[in-house]
Amino acid sequence: MNRSTERPERGSSEANHSIPFARAAIDEREEAAVLRVLRSGWLTTASECKAFEREFSAAVGARHAIAVNSGTAGLHLALEAVGVSRGDRVVTTPYTFTASAEVIRYLDADPLFVDVREDDLNLDPDELAGALHDNPDVTAVIPVHIGGHSCRMDEIMQHCAGAGVRVVEDAAHAFPGTFAGQPLGTIGEVGVYSFYATKTLTTGEGGMIVTDDDALARRMTVMRLHGIDREVWDRYTSSRPNWEYQVVEAGYKYNMPDILAAIGRVQLEKSTRLTHRRREIAHTYLSGLLERDYLRLPIDSGESSWHLFIIRIDPDRLTIDRNEFIRRLAERGIGTSVHYIPLHVMPYYRDRYGLRAEDFPVSLRAYQTAISLPIYPGLHEESVRRVIREVIRIGDDALRR
Repeated sequence: MNRSTERPERGSSEANHSIPFARAAIDEREEAAVLRVLRSGWLTTASECKAFEREFSAAVGARHAIAVNSGTAGLHLALEAVGVSRGDRVVTTPYTFTASAEVIRYLDADPLFVDVREDDLNLDPDELAGALHDNPDVTAVIPVHIGGHSCRMDEIMQHCAGAGVRVVEDAAHAFPGTFAGQPLGTIGEVGVYSFYATKTLTTGEGGMIVTDDDALARRMTVMRLHGIDREVWDRYTSSRPNWEYQVVEAGYKYNMPDILAAIGRVQLEKSTRLTHRRREIAHTYLSGLLERDYLRLPIDSGESSWHLFIIRIDPDRLTIDRNEFIRRLAERGIGTSVHYIPLHVMPYYRDRYGLRAEDFPVSLRAYQTAISLPIYPGLHEESVRRVIREVIRIGDDALRR
């Protein structure tokens, strides 16, 4: 029985099934990879993980790739390795998932939020320049490539170099997107990818850190697994007594199991085709929704991974708000999401740092008007057209006359 989730949504006709917001592109190849690991007798970090790291490193052109159990873990390791510590400040955007900021707090440092650009919802380089000028205690910057669209990395790198701060790219959405032809995640000193269930490459949970810096790679590799100076695989598979090890730091438990790595290797092999399909869907959405002036569409640079397709409604042109728009799409069987509720309005960050909703107006406005439409490789062309039709019907019906 073929249970591939790359196939179109099931239903007797295009008109009578629900379209989920996201669905992983998993088929028998991933199933076979998992069975291979289960039958190997070794379930934790071992040869599959090593192979995945080598293959991913080659795919993005990085000297080192370090597999971890989540993108969040990868960001934590990266910040620790570049020297972020108590009392430091780390710049990032409030328009992101909480992981981008919470890892800063893990190290008893503080996030310094900078607003995003109106056009791409990414960190505003001009705002960044001002923040670096006014805050000499900033030690690192985390640019987040929202939806797979690149930040303006040339400007960001220039500002950070001038201020002497480190750059850790949050490339959770970004594989295999590029900026001026260079893979996202390889432009800063460290890049971190997420392989969560909805991502362009998934292992269910998991992530990957990449860097060209040998010292940073060594530090993150040791800290990934309890601060032990030797990997479990090396100690337990030697033909000679080889049990001794040293704990050289108080590390973490962030390693990726071989089962997840095996899935990731298959996903990596399929990534060119999967990304091609995402880009086809994005282009269909762009052409189909282009003439609706009550919608703001994402910019197509030709280099995005298209992890997300975020539209923004114009509340001045419509008689309904974003929430009602989403509710009406749901009534028509179309799953959506909202990316993101800005962190500066979340109780933890709002109360700890005394932030007001209006402090970051672009992020707030984007949140209030944004709708993420379904975009995944198994989305059938008929379903893409159906999403377009329903968005237009709802929008046209709600136009202010």
